[in-house]
Order: sequence, then structure tokens, then C-alpha cells
Amino acid sequence: MSDASGRPARKPMIEVKGLYKSFGGQEILRGVDLVVEEGTTCVLMGVSGSGKTVLMKHLVGLLQPDRGTVIIDGQDISKLDEAGMDQLRRKLGILFQANALFDSLTVFDNVAFPLRERTKMSEAEILESVNKSLAVVGLTHAAKKFPGELSGGMQKRVGFARAAILQPSILLYDDPTAGLDPLTTASVNEVIFTGKQQLGATSLVITPDVASGFRVGDTLALMHEGRVVQAGLPEEFRRAEHPAVKSFLNTWLQRQNQRPRGGGDAQGTR
Repeated sequence: MSDASGRPARKPMIEVKGLYKSFGGQEILRGVDLVVEEGTTCVLMGVSGSGKTVLMKHLVGLLQPDRGTVIIDGQDISKLDEAGMDQLRRKLGILFQANALFDSLTVFDNVAFPLRERTKMSEAEILESVNKSLAVVGLTHAAKKFPGELSGGMQKRVGFARAAILQPSILLYDDPTAGLDPLTTASVNEVIFTGKQQLGATSLVITPDVASGFRVGDTLALMHEGRVVQAGLPEEFRRAEHPAVKSFLNTWLQRQNQRPRGGGDAQGTR
């Protein structure tokens, strides 16, 4: 089986259909439609206030839609009870924008935290699992350090190791390169590749960073005023005629051109 572009058809792992959400009479999501296929990385871009974070909260069940459906791995999450939702969340790994690491715990204990909270693994099993996870992100040497002793990029890698420790089938990244310098951003992009290559996970990356989007995304999507106005392959995105897509890309390019030499990566649209 193939899709319209001739690519092999894949199972949808994330399906958002006609999603609406309002707060205090203000409509934030205005009919969001989005599909992320199994084993692929979708990068969802958009300016601040376009609804990206509100959508993310629906995907993990923190918000309920006013209308529409969210289907994760074939399950309509609005129909799940608390026990069912808890089981579903075990399939999800989330890398938060601010990493959400525990400052008072070592790197090892931060990564071990989900195993101690959600499994009955022995300490010997936890030791083996955490060491493997830290090895994947190249941080075995930092196991006894505290988050405050690490660089921003290293903290991101610890956050990924913790998000991936339960071997989720879906990884969600909330603006993972926010506020990072180009070198650290490149390191985070490698982490996203690791999630795909090492875990075979389906990934949704929420970011306004066009360069990262084109580097890591199998597909790209743009949210504008509460809707996904463009979704498809990177080449399709680059050629899109929708005015919001053109404006978004042009604004990013202008900002890149205004940066001092060596201050950014203007080669992101591979």
C-alpha cells in the first residue's frame, strides 16, 4: 500500500480531527487537523500564540476539547477513563522546554525517576537501564553530577534520556531549542534523531525554529491562528503558496540575514 505521493503507507500514530478549544470566550484552536505517521518525525511550527502548546496539552490529556477528537495509537483519548489514560501516557515521552529536571537529584536519579515511580524494577535493573539510556546520549560520565553543573545542551540530553527511559512509542518535544545557541541547538537536533533511530519512535516536535524543522522533520506543519494551514513534506512546505507559510518563512530568513556572521545557521532548509 502507498499514499498519494507513492510512499509506503504508514499507520497513523497521532490523529487530530477538527479540534476546537476556547478559554474565556477566546477561541484558541479553530479546527485543527493533523496526522503523524508511525516512525516519522513531524515538526509543528508557528509563531507564539498560534495554539501549539494548547494542542500539545490535548495530546497528553491535560485538556479536553470543546469539539473534535484526538486519537493516539488508535485510541480516542476522550473515551478513556483515568486508568486507560494512565496506560496511554506510558506510551508517551515528553521533553519539556525547560527540561523539568529535579535540581536536588543527580543525573542518574533524574533518569531513574520514572522507573522508580512507574515500574517494579529492582535497583540492579534500574542501574542497567539508566546506564544504557545515558550511554545513548553520551552522558555516562555525568551520572553523579547535578543538573546545575551541566550545560544547557547536556541538560536537554538528560531530559531526553528520562523521557525515553520507559521506551515510549511516541516522543513529544515542547520547543526543545528555545533560547539555545547554534552549537547547543545542533546537539538537541541530534537528540531528536536519536529518538527516531534508537527507539523507532514517532515524534512530534513543537518549535518556531525553521532551521531545526527542516533538519529533523520528515514532515512539516504550520499552525496559524488556531489551525494547521499547511502540512506535508519539507519540499512541499518550501513551495507552499499559502500566505501564512510564505510570511513565516520570509520572517525567519530576514532574521537570519540580520544576524552577525557566525551568529546563526542560515542553511536550515536543506
